[in-house]
Amino acid sequence: MNKYIKLLIPFIVGIVVYFAGLCSIEFSQVAVVGGVPQLTHGIWIYLSIFMGVIVGLILEPIPPALVGLIGVAIAVFFKVGPLKSGNPEAVISSKAAIEWGLSGFSNATVWLIFAAFAIGLGYQQSGLGRRLALTLVKKLGKSTLGLGYAIALTDGILAPFIPSNTARSGGVIYPIVSSIPPMFDSYPDKNPRKIGGYIMWVSLAITCVTSSMFLTGLAPNLLAVSTATGAGIPEISWFSWFIAFLPAGILLFALTPLLAYIIYPPEVKGSPDIVTWAKDEYSKIGSMTTKEKWMIAISVFALVFWILSSIGSLKNSIIELDGTTTAIFVIIFMLATKIISWNDFLSNKPAWNVLAWFSTLVALAGGLKNVGFLDWLSVILKASLDGFSPLTAIIGLILAFYLLHYFFASTTAHVTALLLLFIIMAQAIEGVNVYLATVLMMLSLGIMGIITPYGTGPSPVYFGSGYIKGGEFWKLGAIFGLIYLVVFLAIEVPWVLGVVGDWITPSSIAAAH
Repeated sequence: MNKYIKLLIPFIVGIVVYFAGLCSIEFSQVAVVGGVPQLTHGIWIYLSIFMGVIVGLILEPIPPALVGLIGVAIAVFFKVGPLKSGNPEAVISSKAAIEWGLSGFSNATVWLIFAAFAIGLGYQQSGLGRRLALTLVKKLGKSTLGLGYAIALTDGILAPFIPSNTARSGGVIYPIVSSIPPMFDSYPDKNPRKIGGYIMWVSLAITCVTSSMFLTGLAPNLLAVSTATGAGIPEISWFSWFIAFLPAGILLFALTPLLAYIIYPPEVKGSPDIVTWAKDEYSKIGSMTTKEKWMIAISVFALVFWILSSIGSLKNSIIELDGTTTAIFVIIFMLATKIISWNDFLSNKPAWNVLAWFSTLVALAGGLKNVGFLDWLSVILKASLDGFSPLTAIIGLILAFYLLHYFFASTTAHVTALLLLFIIMAQAIEGVNVYLATVLMMLSLGIMGIITPYGTGPSPVYFGSGYIKGGEFWKLGAIFGLIYLVVFLAIEVPWVLGVVGDWITPSSIAAAH
């Protein structure tokens, strides 16, 4: 599709949505009638802008961050988005509008995402990420299956600290694993199944698993938490997230290299050449540097305090730090130990890009609640969802949330477009634990990335390598996507709802019940 047409389509969609509502809906002149939220003209203006942004994020005619910024600018121009701006009786000043538009830049979760990208830079600049990968290949690379587990362990070690799976898998792991197939005369256009296809698929599949295992394993996880918080859902802690996904995470992490070995088997089952190559590469990087040692110490500090911040008994104590505060200290420590320089920090384009991108999305998602759209939608959905049992409803929500990812080329766009809507649907069904239902949907964000060649950040990297042809890629995505979904439903739903539900539920909710 021509990029100029792609650029026009979001504006056309926004205009069509607006005039469709103008022609077919009678808007209320007050926000609430008899305690029931009403649909107003201001709400519909905001919805039109929001829909245009979502289409822009899906088509990506320009950088996504710019799409979000344009959406915020248009909403600020029309003075819709701030609290109560959907009420025809409210008077919204230009100052209030711009303060809302910039509110995402003061969001703690957005800054955690930004800081975590800088931490990922530290792993690359220090060389620790490459050393970890080569060490595991040396130890486990004698067999092709062992190599698959080496790739998995490398991603698993890096995942808590590098929230961009594109940077983690595409930036750290791919450059290493892509050097292995040519050693066995395996190229995209010659003997791809010899070993290259297996390595590429394991690398992608395992990063989808680790993206769900850790709150900080995937940037949209953090955006989802922030989005849910804006809808009134209490924030889930780093440790509670980890515990919530633990049983399915362990199983999928352990099985993924083996499943790929069985379903998409390599022709080469093992060779000492891999170990020899890894040893040669490892010898080139020499002994561990001071920067790497500092990076290990700083990583331990981050992990310890992220876990401590999740322990309720330590809340408000001197040793408890907010997760974002911990991440900011990590950046300071990396700068102080010269793991990264200030110029490295300033030139980290992915980090600054995600700051601008997610800040606008957080503001736009919050605007849906501010203008009253979510209140109105909840009334509409409640009437249509009566009669479903809570368990059936939750499973149905997870299935729909998961499978709709086929229509999204970005997990971020998926979160922005659907999470609030699905939370509202959960709230509309009597008897559903909305907090736990939301947690389950958020936990699925990583694993759903496996289903398409565009489903998550590193997917185009591995698809573009050429080792797995288009038809095979879609087939493997469908098979692994189904396996991941079945495991998720069979293990995670009873685990979260029945076993650890009370434990991971914030005390404020537990006390209310």
